[in-house]
Amino acid sequence: MSELKPEQWVDEYGDYLYRYAYSRLRNAEAAEEVLQETLLAGLKAQSQYEGRGSERGWLLAILKRKIIDFVRARSRTQSASQLGEEDIEEAFFSADGRWKEDPRFLKESPEKEIERQEFWQKLSSCLEGLSQAQQDAFILRELEGQSTESICEALQVTTTNLGVLLYRGRLKLARCLRGHFFQEAEV
Repeated sequence: MSELKPEQWVDEYGDYLYRYAYSRLRNAEAAEEVLQETLLAGLKAQSQYEGRGSERGWLLAILKRKIIDFVRARSRTQSASQLGEEDIEEAFFSADGRWKEDPRFLKESPEKEIERQEFWQKLSSCLEGLSQAQQDAFILRELEGQSTESICEALQVTTTNLGVLLYRGRLKLARCLRGHFFQEAEV
């Protein structure tokens, strides 16, 4: 049984779902598209909602699948960009591809919260400098926490190609973030 009527979903959950989609896709039109697809899918599958979790959580799960479908479809229409990057030391990422310093700062003080917000704004800006394939790979890996296998399937790339996309994307992000949130001496 539904908590709200479907016509109330937009008013109640629309902003939250849109912000989530936008934070992943960084494109207003794409976020609106996946939100519309989510609400339509929710309407069609309304009888399957069993009420075990929150209705918002159920819609968010649908949205996450729609985002992955959108990225998969977008990757089919665009070829992976093969940018020539010079090899430089990965200043911000460890050998296993994780952040050396976790950018998700603790909410210990107002100053830390401002720093966290500024970081995410700068990271979002830096992501725009990546090729679409690098953006998609980075978002699915770092923000969505998807496995290598699921990312390769979504982007229709090999494991090796995914590694190259992530490596080159991380290098570009490191260059973009250098001096803004990490000390040059740490590089």
